[in-house]
This record gives sequence, structure tokens and C-alpha cells, in this order.
Amino acid sequence: MKSAVIAGASGFIGAYFRAGFAAEGWQVRTVGRNDATADAVWGDTPAITELLDGADVLINLAGKSVSCRYTPENKAEIVRSRTETTAELGRAIAACATPPRDWFNASTGTIYRDARDRPQDEDDGELGSGFSVEVARGWEETLAAADVPATRKIPLRMTIVMGPGGGVMRPFNNLARLGLGGRMGDGGQKYSWIHVQDLFRAVLFLHERREITGAVNIAAPEAVTNAELMAGVRRVNRAPFGVPTPAWLLKMGAVLIRTETELVLKSRWVRPGKLEDAGFTWQHPELEGALADIAGRRNAQDGTVYSQ
Repeated sequence: MKSAVIAGASGFIGAYFRAGFAAEGWQVRTVGRNDATADAVWGDTPAITELLDGADVLINLAGKSVSCRYTPENKAEIVRSRTETTAELGRAIAACATPPRDWFNASTGTIYRDARDRPQDEDDGELGSGFSVEVARGWEETLAAADVPATRKIPLRMTIVMGPGGGVMRPFNNLARLGLGGRMGDGGQKYSWIHVQDLFRAVLFLHERREITGAVNIAAPEAVTNAELMAGVRRVNRAPFGVPTPAWLLKMGAVLIRTETELVLKSRWVRPGKLEDAGFTWQHPELEGALADIAGRRNAQDGTVYSQ
């Protein structure tokens, strides 16, 4: 039986991965903050080493959510929660007699610059600047510094992950139902995304293809504009209209809901070059179908009936 260790398994993506690996017949063990729910806790490096010894795959998703105000305290915790956990995993793997074959470490497509002129891929993408980019660089540099020669290390430069269990869809759906699901800013900023099912499938795909190395962009092949995204969200929520939100109003509202406007105003145009070149096929390559699938699963869970 293959085995996977998931660090940071309590969130939306982690819960999906736990269920996904179990459905594939893998043994799944977890690293987290709470010893009542995780098999090993941060700070207990020997226990983490014991979990990792002989495992096939490590998936690290740990890190404080970036959907918050960037106060000095929050910024420090965003960085710390990523770099310190990644460094500890490196130390744990180094102590393994039989280290994991693969280490997939979360990163972000936000590492690239604000791009409206062309998509950014792994070969010629241009890194950006600012706090979010610094976080991503530090995260990937910590992974690169881990001395684990027997383990392949792949930063997963994930775009916005969408799914029925949470993630970005919840606030977007709520905005649409309130009649506020119009374009944000000028609506022209690009929005690269990935259905959580395809994120999981991409990890399995990469695990089987040893020839792929280095950072991998995790995105659907279709990028849309913010205006197109919100139009799709309105359709699946049957919202007849959505009030546009100009940038100045977003900045005011972000203070009230304690988040940052960069999360919706930055143009994230990411091309999944390595996945495309390796022949990966997406279950949800287009936004319209992905949104319909998410809405259908959501409504099935709460007992309502969905029809397109």
C-alpha cells in the first residue's frame, strides 16, 4: 500500500487530499498543530520523521491564510507559518532511513508579476515584487535549501483553487447572492484558477513522472478576466445582476472585511506549461464547466436541486 503524509491537512485543500488519497487506496497520515486530530504535531521533529520514514509522498500545505489584513503581525505569521514548517519537514526527511520519494510543497502563482500582456510559465515567467512575491520566494528558497538528495522537491505554484468544500468560491457566491457579484476594479485583470479535483490529479500525475523537476504551475489551461469570472459566478447562482465594485470602493471594503485588495485586483495570468507539455488532461479545463460542477456538488450536499 502506498502512503502519503499531508502537512496542513485541516484546510479545504488538505481535506480534499485526505479523502482523495484514501479513495485511491493510499494510507494517509497527517502533520498539524493539534495532536487530537494529527498523527504528529509541529515541533516534534522525531515524530514527523517517524511518519515520513518509508512514505511515498509528502504534501505540505501548511501556512496561515493570506486572506487577512497585512498588519506587521499577520505578515510575520504568514511568512513564519510557511518557512518554519517547510524547514522542519526538511530536517525530518534528512533524518529518515528511507525518505519519501517526492515532496510536493505548496507555493503560489502569485510569485509572477502582474501580467495582462502574456501568460507566465515556468520557463520564461517573470517574477514580480511586493509582499506576496517575497512570501513565495522565501517559501521556495526554504524548500530548495533542504538537504534531502534522495527526495524530489517540487514547488506547486498553485493558482486560485476552486471547489465545493470552500476556498474562494464561498465569498464569491455570497457576493453574487447579495447582488454584488459584478466586476471588481476594471474587470480586465486575468484570473488563473484550478479545480481542486484537477489539483489532486496533477499531484498524482507528477508523482508518476520522475522526469519533471523544479517548480510546476498548477492552473487550468483557460484563464479568464475578473469580469468573465464574476459573470460565471452570477450564472450558477442565478443572480440576474451584479453591481460592479470600483477599485476605490474595494479598498474601503477590504478594511471592513479584513483582507487585501491584491487578492482580487492583481492580474494573475499563469500558464501550466510543464503539465501541458507532459500531456496532462484536465477534468475541468474551462471555467463554465468547473463552476457548474462545483455548484452541482454544493447543492447535492445541502439537499437542493441544481440545473444549468
